[in-house]
Amino acid sequence: KQPLTLRPTGNHFSFLLSIFHAAPACCSFRYGLAFLSCYGFFVVYSLRVNLSVAMVDMLNNTHHSSGNHSGSLCPSHSHPPRPKRNHTASVYDWDSETQGWILGSFFYGYILTQIPGGYLAGRFGPKWLMGFGILGTVIFTLLTPVAADLGPSYLIAVRVMEGIGEGVTFPAMHTMWAVWAPPLERSRLLTISYTGAQIGTVISLPLSGEICFYLDWTYVFYIFGAFGILWFILWTFMVYDSPNTHPWISERERVFITTSLKNELCTSGNNIPWRAIVTSRPLWAIVVAHFSYNWTFYTLLTLLPTYMNDILGFSIQQNGMLSALPYLGCAVLAVLSGQVADYLRERCQYSTVKVRKAFTIVGMMGPAVFLVAAGYTGCNYTLAVTFLTLSSSLGGVSASGFNINHLDIAPSYAGILLGITNTFATIPGMVGPVIATALTKQNTIEEWQTVFYIAAAINLFGALVYTLCGRGTVQPWALRQVHDKHFHCR
Repeated sequence: KQPLTLRPTGNHFSFLLSIFHAAPACCSFRYGLAFLSCYGFFVVYSLRVNLSVAMVDMLNNTHHSSGNHSGSLCPSHSHPPRPKRNHTASVYDWDSETQGWILGSFFYGYILTQIPGGYLAGRFGPKWLMGFGILGTVIFTLLTPVAADLGPSYLIAVRVMEGIGEGVTFPAMHTMWAVWAPPLERSRLLTISYTGAQIGTVISLPLSGEICFYLDWTYVFYIFGAFGILWFILWTFMVYDSPNTHPWISERERVFITTSLKNELCTSGNNIPWRAIVTSRPLWAIVVAHFSYNWTFYTLLTLLPTYMNDILGFSIQQNGMLSALPYLGCAVLAVLSGQVADYLRERCQYSTVKVRKAFTIVGMMGPAVFLVAAGYTGCNYTLAVTFLTLSSSLGGVSASGFNINHLDIAPSYAGILLGITNTFATIPGMVGPVIATALTKQNTIEEWQTVFYIAAAINLFGALVYTLCGRGTVQPWALRQVHDKHFHCR
């Protein structure tokens, strides 16, 4: 009698799920993992971006938040400045170059642990790597006020260490989802999980501003650090590396998950097919798409406040919700796209590769169009903000495109693959804003149009490469034969 086999797409899934009556999502441990990891990525991004807000109050000058925009190209849209409060926290005389090193130092640590994070998660398990990675970031965040008092070099070192801790989080989580996410629920589960990044940005930007105003800048790091410690406690007691090691999971859910992943996963010990990985065209398609998407993402993340202030005459510090609006839209569309993507794959039986490519095209070409359009709005403040918000929001659709394609082509090595692509995707965070700043020395609309054109062109290139070379099935090198003495497929 031939055993049942499962492939990533097609009627086999429907047949198998009808036999095992897919375990309900409500109160399931796989969805519990999705929401708890969402909380974890909320912490990760809160700790990443809160310094950019706190920096305003850390500097020994007040012109950054005075509300004076007489030098902006367009008439000021800022609100009347709020009354100052007496704060006791220290302030520092850091020039713009020092500030740039402090704000950018995070990425130099972050890029170092991407590939090692994927390898270590597969070798020793993702739970504790993710847990201690975030806990380490929390500890160094709590030390930020002390490091700032000691000097900028100490603060830079602390930020590098935070980057090293956060660098393992996405590869570790991809490794965990490889054994926890049934193929037809990947889009739903992963978009819920990774939306925590956008939620962290949406909440931490305005909340950090309020904390600075009502308390002082040191409490930004203490309060968000406390959120991180609470997450670590929950993660320690509620999460396990796989359904087979979870003591409380129902037998129905365990069988549903493990059976759906049958014939997709291989354990290979130390024998990772590095050569096949680095020569895989589908992987390099994801690399190009990830790099291209992040160029636009980091351009907006780091320079949107500058554009609002210098061109539109609006102080982003005085309206934190507006600065967070693009990321709120991104989070909403990311979750919705996950539901739609899995609906198309499960109910409409569209192939995985068609769904991934379609969502990548929308999530990369849409932002490119609206980013270019924003450069031609002149001083129409409402239209400019609308186009920039639409650009960032549509980027959330790609969360169900190339962003989770690692799990489709090589679930056993998803953490390593994400480490590779995220290494390249971190480079735009280092060089993109530097190039954009160099191109906007006079802060004219024409200069900013050039910045937007470059970002849009890179986005379109990434979408094109992924459309041509992307794949949606497990690659042969990721699924070795059972008779190979070094590999065992389950």
